[in-house]
Amino acid sequence: MTTILGSCVSVCLWDPLTEIGGINHFLLPMDVGDDQASLRFGNHAVRELIEEILGLGAEQMRLRAKLFGGACVLEAFRSRENHLGTKNVQIAREVLQAADIPIVGHDVGGDRGRKLIFHTDNGSAWIKQL
Repeated sequence: MTTILGSCVSVCLWDPLTEIGGINHFLLPMDVGDDQASLRFGNHAVRELIEEILGLGAEQMRLRAKLFGGACVLEAFRSRENHLGTKNVQIAREVLQAADIPIVGHDVGGDRGRKLIFHTDNGSAWIKQL
């Protein structure tokens, strides 16, 4: 799977025993409470990814996560400590922690976008800064 990330975040999940993996890509950390569970929001996208991977036969106790993105690509916002990219990374970490899924790799933050290639069959990930 391939995606391009700026302030967006992708969570990559993989079960090494079953070799089942998946990836998401979300734009915003949390919905505004309008009862629409849109996958463009991290709080829904990460939970949905976990459910989908488990539905394919992975076991939650074996899941491993990798986390990518969360850059601050707009210079005007770089002086802010808690910019959109930071919030996206934070919500992904919170949902994964609540599900007891360890993050075994990450490349987050900074001021440049990334191209991500994730191999769902073996859990490997490749990043190129843009």
